[in-house]
Amino acid sequence: MPQTPTTAQLEGAPLKAGELELLVDRVHAESDCVVSVRLVDPSGRELPAWQPGAHIDFCLPGLTRQYSLCGDPDDRSCYRIGVLREAGGRGCSDYIHREVTPGHRVAVRGPRNNFPLLDADRYLFVAGGIGITPLLPMVAEVESRGREWELVYGGRSCASMAFRSELAAYGSRVRVSPQDEAGLLDLDAILDVAPGTAVYCCGPEPLIAAVESECSQRPGVALHVERFGARPLPDGMVPTGFEVYCADSDVTVAVAVDESMLEALMRADLDLNYECMQGTCGSCELDVLEGEAVHLDTVLTPEEHAESSVVFPCVSRARTSRLVLDV
Repeated sequence: MPQTPTTAQLEGAPLKAGELELLVDRVHAESDCVVSVRLVDPSGRELPAWQPGAHIDFCLPGLTRQYSLCGDPDDRSCYRIGVLREAGGRGCSDYIHREVTPGHRVAVRGPRNNFPLLDADRYLFVAGGIGITPLLPMVAEVESRGREWELVYGGRSCASMAFRSELAAYGSRVRVSPQDEAGLLDLDAILDVAPGTAVYCCGPEPLIAAVESECSQRPGVALHVERFGARPLPDGMVPTGFEVYCADSDVTVAVAVDESMLEALMRADLDLNYECMQGTCGSCELDVLEGEAVHLDTVLTPEEHAESSVVFPCVSRARTSRLVLDV
């Protein structure tokens, strides 16, 4: 596995193709565990356009993390991201909280949008913790369109829930529900919405999975979710070891139950691209020549998963006992 880069390695690292150097203009505490970071072009130029739901890649040597843009898409002078300090994380959020200050230069890629805001007559937004970030510009957009909408925002405690002062401007359309005061969100009641409602959900995996389960029983509800980590294994599936034959290298690798395909391939000294290690950036994509993969990435659409023509070895597994990859 790649090691978390040191501060010395992070400072002054050269830009890679497609990366943009931005300047940290402002860092602000939004809760007891979340900071917002405002980024601008060092020369004052306008930044690439984006729409609600978009994110940027925050690029560190050997480590890339995705952060939703949570500012105003009409303001091309800056980007704003919200960063949760994750206990037990891989170093990016901790680095941002400890080291990033105004004047710091950072490398980013994007924006990209895998979570677009589609047109609907009415909306329900469900946020859990830091999952509020992509929903902030969505709420502002549907409010400007004059659409019917509601936001339910759950979190560990009020002190941990970021951007509450901004959301207060919307009054009763926003329901803030800290778990230490109100318990877990009552999704059965929350998702009792009129047919044709577009539901947008972002947050920790248990919340997303629960919302998906509830919405699967409501055929008139259109659900849209965003994950910033690997999908869980399908219900009832137990992870098993499998074999990967690398056709181009003529190497066969055994993938153990407790390791990723990428780890096993790297153990065999194969030269592979990788960055996020979470199935979100797409940099480790490999073509599948034979066999059936279990797709746990959040890069491809369900239709692309069904084609099973590529795999992201950082997270995906095999449904068959053997996969043949073009590597």
